[in-house]
Amino acid sequence: MQHENVIGLLDVFTSATSFNGFQDFYLVMPYMRTDLQKIMGHEFSDEKIQYLVYQMLKGLKYIHSAGIIHRDLKPGNLAVNEDCELKILDFGLARHADAEMTGYVVTRWYRAPEVILNWMHYNQTGEIYPVPSQDSQNGFIPTFPQSQSSG
Repeated sequence: MQHENVIGLLDVFTSATSFNGFQDFYLVMPYMRTDLQKIMGHEFSDEKIQYLVYQMLKGLKYIHSAGIIHRDLKPGNLAVNEDCELKILDFGLARHADAEMTGYVVTRWYRAPEVILNWMHYNQTGEIYPVPSQDSQNGFIPTFPQSQSSG
């Protein structure tokens, strides 16, 4: 996948000099500085909030056009740099959309009602639900408040 609002892979390398010494490999990705989780609560202008949400939706549209469901869209998986550029990352739970999906995915506080109620029968539309609420006074806030012990 290659899109301006989806994290890309720049390089893959290993420090091993032989196949027998191969144990680790390293992925090189663009440096994004922070994520929305870390900057929640900061004040943002309406224009910046709209721009971040716009980029998030553009990235989701691209991912969904490839038939992929991210399944863990949340502020911690939305990287942002100092130029207010946003990239969707962490595709560890992502998979191709099927008729039957795995239940109990997506961080609890960002699950759409259709994911909760239909459990194993959901599609890309459930990923629009966790798009963070906007509030220019408080920054991005989750739909449901999250306690420290839950995730």
